[in-house]
Amino acid sequence: SSLTEKDRPIVQLLLNTGTCPRCVFRFCCVGSQTPYKRPYEDLMKELKEFLKNNPEKQDAVCSEVADPPYKRIKLENTEEGPDDLNRNGVLKQIPLVYEENTALESSAVKVCNVCLGILQEFCEVDFVKKVCQKVNSADYQFTSFVFSVSLPPQLSVRERAAWLLVKQEMGKLGLSLAKDDIVQLKEAYNLFEVSVVFAHPETDEECHFLATACPDCFKPAKNKQSVFTRMAVIKALEKIKEEDFCKHFPCPPSSPKNFCVALEIQCNNGAVFVAGRYNKYSRNLPQTPWIIDGERKLESSVEELISEHLMAEFKADSFNFSSSGREDVDVRTLGNGRPFAIELVNPRRIHFTAEQMKGLQQTINNSSDKIQVRDLQLVTREAIGHMKEGEEEKTKTYSALIWTDKAIQKEDIAFLDDLKELKLDQKTPLRVLHRRPLAVRRRIIHTMKSEYIDEHHFRLYLKTQAGTYIKEFVHGDFGRTKPNIGSLLNRTADILELDVESVDVDWPPAL
Repeated sequence: SSLTEKDRPIVQLLLNTGTCPRCVFRFCCVGSQTPYKRPYEDLMKELKEFLKNNPEKQDAVCSEVADPPYKRIKLENTEEGPDDLNRNGVLKQIPLVYEENTALESSAVKVCNVCLGILQEFCEVDFVKKVCQKVNSADYQFTSFVFSVSLPPQLSVRERAAWLLVKQEMGKLGLSLAKDDIVQLKEAYNLFEVSVVFAHPETDEECHFLATACPDCFKPAKNKQSVFTRMAVIKALEKIKEEDFCKHFPCPPSSPKNFCVALEIQCNNGAVFVAGRYNKYSRNLPQTPWIIDGERKLESSVEELISEHLMAEFKADSFNFSSSGREDVDVRTLGNGRPFAIELVNPRRIHFTAEQMKGLQQTINNSSDKIQVRDLQLVTREAIGHMKEGEEEKTKTYSALIWTDKAIQKEDIAFLDDLKELKLDQKTPLRVLHRRPLAVRRRIIHTMKSEYIDEHHFRLYLKTQAGTYIKEFVHGDFGRTKPNIGSLLNRTADILELDVESVDVDWPPAL
């Protein structure tokens, strides 16, 4: 019921050349899902019946054309050599065979010459059950999903060959044909994905002639086993002329000897994002793992203390940690904490209530006295952008314990309280020059307040533009930061302790 009388010559042509019923439906532009769901044997039987019915109409259609399409192409002629092509690279006409029974027998091929058997073997109930078993055994939580396939690149070449055959032969009937490409669309990133990776045991010889015609489309790349990727093949097919294609590749495509195989069935969940704020109370704890030349310097980090519990509860494969700035290993983060976000990759568990997140937060806080987290919550990918928006325009408040080589009195440091919007020129500090480009950055100290302790020590509270190097502002970094506390006091100054008192980023929302 999905086919009309105008589809009859296309059905006859494709079946005769070894194309499976589902590919026949594709080239007849059948958009309804119903026929594709039918068992393969039923589809083949119904297509044969479709060709047998109304022979008078069929003859009438053929008689209206001066040079009607042939009903059968002998299978032994599908592997054409140069002698089988005319000057334009188009297949020579093969004599029509009007015996009905003989014509229909040629459609009983083992492997489809277009889809390499994918739409024969893997659209049946048995394979669907195998996919379902894989999903159930993977034990994922999900509410919606996307199913994707990774197809061998030579399928695109075979589809083009079959399409050109139909175009050349059926164009004589005045039919308007549209090329049918298999395209997998993935519109949502936060979905559970089931993907099947297909491969064909034969070589990529179908693609080799494209490399000769379009060498610039096939370039070696890292982490790729073959230059014949699907996108490279499609790009080359867009460039090559139809007559050149027909000269180098048989139209119709030859019948393959082997079916495609499903290499693997993969299950993946869209990433889940967890955000919050953390306090760091240790002066011997880096934000991220401190590893130099493959050797770990300290046993843990803020990132690891938080993520190990999230990884266990969400049953994720891996994670990515980000935050609004970072503090040095010997700097504490106090006050309302520093905003952070963790991307949990391929989590098995994704459904958490507010109470469960609160319990997870408590678990993290009970596990260590070096850190504490607050406002732990699930967020969207887009929401993480708020953490980074205008990061350098945000302000941060610090508390620094400062030492001076010469004795000071209260009145010696009192003038610091009156300095407002002090502009600094900071050349990239020597201690970070190995990982950051050399540049001079303009930063602003908005306000300062001093607290005298003794002749050689005082505490300084600073409110600064985010991204200001506080340590270098105190000791000057051999004159790379100007002005600095040492130059302002006209003596040598150094920093003994530094604390982040607040990070003025209003994210994530307080709970």
